Amino acid sequence: MVNGKRTLIIIPALNESGSIADVVGEVRGELPSVDVLVVDDGSTDRTAAVAAAAGAKVAKLPYNLGVGGAMRLGYRYARDHNYDVAIQIDADGQHDPRYVPKLVDLLEDNDLVIGARFAGEGDYNVRGPRRWAMVMLSAVLSRVAHTKLTDTTSGFRAANRRVIEMFASWYPAEYLGDTVETLVHTARRGYRIRQVPVAMRKRMAGTPSHSPAKAMVYLGRAFAVLTLALIRR
Repeated sequence: MVNGKRTLIIIPALNESGSIADVVGEVRGELPSVDVLVVDDGSTDRTAAVAAAAGAKVAKLPYNLGVGGAMRLGYRYARDHNYDVAIQIDADGQHDPRYVPKLVDLLEDNDLVIGARFAGEGDYNVRGPRRWAMVMLSAVLSRVAHTKLTDTTSGFRAANRRVIEMFASWYPAEYLGDTVETLVHTARRGYRIRQVPVAMRKRMAGTPSHSPAKAMVYLGRAFAVLTLALIRR
């Protein structure tokens, strides 16, 4: 329970055996009354075994579906087991579980709450085309959602029971669909979206892949995903 609500932490993970034990351990230490579900997204390492040994429930996909596919399974689990709140946390340790009660608090008057990196807390920074894409996405999606959003690609999110039900039956698996398209879909159906400032941390393990070429590809894909999300109904 968090603030009187039965809460499930969903952690999508692909080849995160180097960090998943620490992430699960930190969540269980900070939030001992919540359940933790690690969705192993077709990992080829020991992610599932390490997560289970750390005390998490584990659902293992037979092959890689991407974050969207993993989260859809997580939301179905939350729906089928009658959780009031489902919270997505990344498996690399960048999300601080101490912010979870703040996200849950805002669900009193909202349906989906985003932990935002660029809202005045912490020193997390992104430059170049990736930052341009994030600014563009945030500007457009703020208008769609009728609220200020500064970090629409954040994977730190809390959903109430109504949104859990929706995401369990509809959740896109394509690139950026789990962030951009879900926000468009949620806002257009009248659900209330809000963000809360959070500070992000460095990865506990592994190395993020950044290069100018990949950043430009990200920018192009972001435009394409946003256009498709706005066209779809």
